[in-house]
Amino acid sequence: KRIENTTNRQVTFSKRRGGLLKKARELSVLCDVELALIIFSSTGKLFEYSSASSSMRKIIERYQKVSGSRLPEFDNKNLFCEMTRMKNECEKLQNNLRHMMGESMTSLTVSELHHLEQQLEVAANRVRTRKNQLMLQQLDNLRRKEHLLEEQNNHLCRLLAVHQSAVEEVAEPMIDFGVFCQANETRGNPLHFTSLQLQAFRLQPTQANLHESGMQRSDL
Repeated sequence: KRIENTTNRQVTFSKRRGGLLKKARELSVLCDVELALIIFSSTGKLFEYSSASSSMRKIIERYQKVSGSRLPEFDNKNLFCEMTRMKNECEKLQNNLRHMMGESMTSLTVSELHHLEQQLEVAANRVRTRKNQLMLQQLDNLRRKEHLLEEQNNHLCRLLAVHQSAVEEVAEPMIDFGVFCQANETRGNPLHFTSLQLQAFRLQPTQANLHESGMQRSDL
């Protein structure tokens, strides 16, 4: 399919032309063949390549002898007319491009300006349509991301609620034990009272000889 944009078409032509000339040169050197390549650009510029061992004219003459056909010959007048036509066409295209950019419009008539305005409106409508399509696509992508983030947020909230419930179940017995300890401190610690009773308790000997021996030792 033809590239509509003039700049992109020229860039593509330059790249492909260089690659084609390189391949032709490699084929001529590596395979030792006589090769001729002729290229005319869209502006009428000539690019050619012929094998180093021969010339373009010799290769064309050899082609005519082998194929039995003759290339059409043009006289200088026809060739000059063709070159003039192509040059005028190129200038016309360049002027149209400048007019599209809003330049060099002093020579345009009212009808030409009206036609140019219609062309620009059509182009602007196409640009707006494409821009709206891209904006709708971006909006749809943002909505999808929002929905995904909302689902992730809900999932995290559910996990947090489960975690808090588990923490409360573990902390509830500890709270009851703390309340019990505070109540004991308010009423007096019975464990402390029991320890005092144990300290006051003393063993008394039940046998008389043990008691007497203890008395004698105390007398001594």
